[in-house]
Amino acid sequence: MARKYEEWNYNMRREMQEIVPGLFLGPLACAGKSKLEMLIEVGITHMVCVRHEKEVSFIQPNFPEKFKYIVINLKDYDSSMIPIFSKVKVFVDNGLKEGGKVLVYGNTGTCVSASLVIAYVMETNHMSYTDAYALVSKKRQCIGPTEACLQQLMEYEPIYKAVRTHLNGHTSELTGRQKRQFDEVEEISLNSKMDIC
Repeated sequence: MARKYEEWNYNMRREMQEIVPGLFLGPLACAGKSKLEMLIEVGITHMVCVRHEKEVSFIQPNFPEKFKYIVINLKDYDSSMIPIFSKVKVFVDNGLKEGGKVLVYGNTGTCVSASLVIAYVMETNHMSYTDAYALVSKKRQCIGPTEACLQQLMEYEPIYKAVRTHLNGHTSELTGRQKRQFDEVEEISLNSKMDIC
């Protein structure tokens, strides 16, 4: 079960933590079939499932009839995550706007899933990579993105800032545009390579 901030202990790595209001990060263990009641109690409505192609048999959307999912499939160990950062952000934003809560999980909830949450926090709160990393790490102290993940997060900072600057000059064009709905499980596959934990 998710806990309010408390002194970190080793066993907390098996639980999900609320990183920012409504956004949780955790391992597969907190999204398993035995956790349905706890997920409903916490108020989870949306899930981001992160897995390597070799993990498809055991990391999967366990409750597609109960929650909205987006599934991130990683084909290789060096895939670029930058193209999916914005897709995950839209999914998380939609979940929060609907009054829900979102869980991002992977096998351990420490590497790729943590990187997705760091990117979300960075862009949503207009933070630097280092500040977003520090915030996520403070809430879930067991995170450990690989060097490849960290490099991509550093590269993403100027990208999201440039896009935001461009969009701020064109906001009138965006009003009334409907965002894509995620009524079913969506899968995103990355065909290039990436380090994964």
